[in-house]
Amino acid sequence: MSEALTIAGVDIQPGTQHQLELPVASLYTDTQVSIPVHVIRAKKDGPKVFVSAAVHGDELNGIEIIRRLIQSKLKLLKGTLILVPMVNVYGVLNQSRYMPDRRDLNRCFPGSPKGSLAGRVAYTFLNSIVQHCDYGIDLHTGAIHRSNLPQIRANLDDEQTLALAQAFGVPVLLNANVRDGSLREAAVNKGTRVLLYEAGQALRFDELSIQTGERGILNVLSSLGLIRKRRLRKKIEPFIANRSDWTRASASGFVCEFAKLGAYVEKGQVLAEINSPLGELIQSVVSNRTGIVIGKQNIPLVLEGDAMFHVAYFGSAADEVAEHIEIMNDQIMPLTTQTI
Repeated sequence: MSEALTIAGVDIQPGTQHQLELPVASLYTDTQVSIPVHVIRAKKDGPKVFVSAAVHGDELNGIEIIRRLIQSKLKLLKGTLILVPMVNVYGVLNQSRYMPDRRDLNRCFPGSPKGSLAGRVAYTFLNSIVQHCDYGIDLHTGAIHRSNLPQIRANLDDEQTLALAQAFGVPVLLNANVRDGSLREAAVNKGTRVLLYEAGQALRFDELSIQTGERGILNVLSSLGLIRKRRLRKKIEPFIANRSDWTRASASGFVCEFAKLGAYVEKGQVLAEINSPLGELIQSVVSNRTGIVIGKQNIPLVLEGDAMFHVAYFGSAADEVAEHIEIMNDQIMPLTTQTI
C-alpha cells in the first residue's frame, strides 16, 4: 500500500479523495487567493498524474474539462490523479492571460519562493503538485482572437511521452521543443513527462475541444492502467508533424478567409484575401507548403506581419491527417454543436 501524499499540509491517504486549497498569495484587500486542487487516490500504488488548466488565465476550456472529470466520479484502479482546474487564479479573475505583475506564468518556472508574484505561484505549483507526479497533462487554448485545432505538443523523441501522446487520440501531434521558463521544461527537469493539449480559443467554451480533451485524458489514464480500458469507436490515427509555420499577412486590411481550421491545404493555395475598406483587393495570402491548418486568427482585421494561419507539415500523409480530423469531428459534433 502506498504512503500518504501530503499537499499544503494535508495528508491524503490511499483509497480516498480530497479537495483542498493551495495558498499562493493575497490580494490588496488581504483576501487570500488559493489554487483549488482535487486529489483522487486508489488503494493500490501506481503512477501519479496531474492535469492542470488555466496556467494562462483566459484559457477556459481546460477548466471545463477538469470540472467534467471531477463530476464523472472517476474510480481509480491504481495510482493517483491530481486535478488542478485553475493554476493562474488571478488571471481567471481578471479574464487575462497574464498575472497581475504582467508576467506570463508559463515563462516563470521553476519560480522562486522570494521572487515576483508569478515566480512564487510557479514555485508553489511546481513543488506542491508537479514534483509528486510521474506524468502530467497541461491544458491550453489559442491566444485571444486565435483558435487551435485539438492537438498534442510534446517531446515525441522520448518513447514514453510518444506512447502517451498516441494514446490521447487526436490526429495532430507536434514534436515541440520545450520553451525556457515553461511548466513543461520545469516538469521534465523534475523527471515528470508532460503532454501539452492545445484546443479552442481564449475566453470561450468550445464543445469539440472540451469533449476531445476529456476523452483524451481518459485514454491516457486508461493506457497507464489508472482506469479500466476504454472501448473506442473508430480509431483516430495520430500523425507527427516535426515542423509547423505561421503564414503572415503581407499587407494590412480586412480579411476574407477561405481556409478553415483543420483544412487540408496545398502549396500555393489561396488561404485568404486582404482587402481595403472600399473593397479593393490588396493581397492574396497563399500557403507556402502542403499541410493542415492547425491554428488561425479569428478577427477579420490584420496589420502587415500579423500571424494568420498556422500550418503543420506531414509530408505525403497530410491528406490522411485531414481524414482523421473528419473522424474526430464526426464522433463529437453530432452530439452537440454548441460554442459559448
